[in-house]
Amino acid sequence: MKAVTTSPSSPFPATDVDVVLPCLNEAEALPWVLGRIPAGWRALVVDNGSTDGSADVARAYGATVVHEARRGFGAACHAGLTAASAGIVCFCDCDASLDPGLLVPFVREVLDGEADLVLGRRRPQGRGAWPAHARAGNLALARMLRRRTGLRLHDLGPLRAARREGLLALDLDDRRSGYPLQMVVRAADAGWRITEHEVAYLPRTGASKVTGTWRGTWQAVRDMSRVLHEPPRVRADGASPQGCGPSAGCG
Repeated sequence: MKAVTTSPSSPFPATDVDVVLPCLNEAEALPWVLGRIPAGWRALVVDNGSTDGSADVARAYGATVVHEARRGFGAACHAGLTAASAGIVCFCDCDASLDPGLLVPFVREVLDGEADLVLGRRRPQGRGAWPAHARAGNLALARMLRRRTGLRLHDLGPLRAARREGLLALDLDDRRSGYPLQMVVRAADAGWRITEHEVAYLPRTGASKVTGTWRGTWQAVRDMSRVLHEPPRVRADGASPQGCGPSAGCG
């Protein structure tokens, strides 16, 4: 288990940022993750049916707990998004593989109007941080995303930040593993400016529910492949979506 550290300082008011943390049996990892939430930000731990006391641990460390009975990564993420009230919403895994403190420059980029959606490009740190089959699946999806949208992204990782109202307007409806990809696809269709920055990817605490096995990875790839076959979305006025991200005031 990783040592608990104090929360990093944050230059943003408490009402500016909510961090959505989808959670299924992550009681061991939660203290480290919540200890890394920037000071003044609100942690929204979405309990997706945990049986190990994750919700109690989250409350003990000051997080707001949201319960989502429908199983699925997308179901948990979207429950967190709809429960959020801050202007900026971030997403981060709850398994201690990613440090939520790394979201600070992501949020600054969104607030400064330099990007509409900021993603973390995972760089594995240490043996076993990112299994070969999971990395291969991610690479294949990144290539398919490029063909579908033209975006030259290298990763579809879970660490990200965007404006809440813009995210809600994307009308995301995938409730399984395709949710993170659907967010990127629909944001691209809406003309959002999407950037990515390298982040350290640590060996997770506990067993992965999705990419820890070939079967789980294959199911995730299938979910995401369905998202890639969605027809491009067109704005209600029939105009091109390009240049109309949330920061432009028309997304």
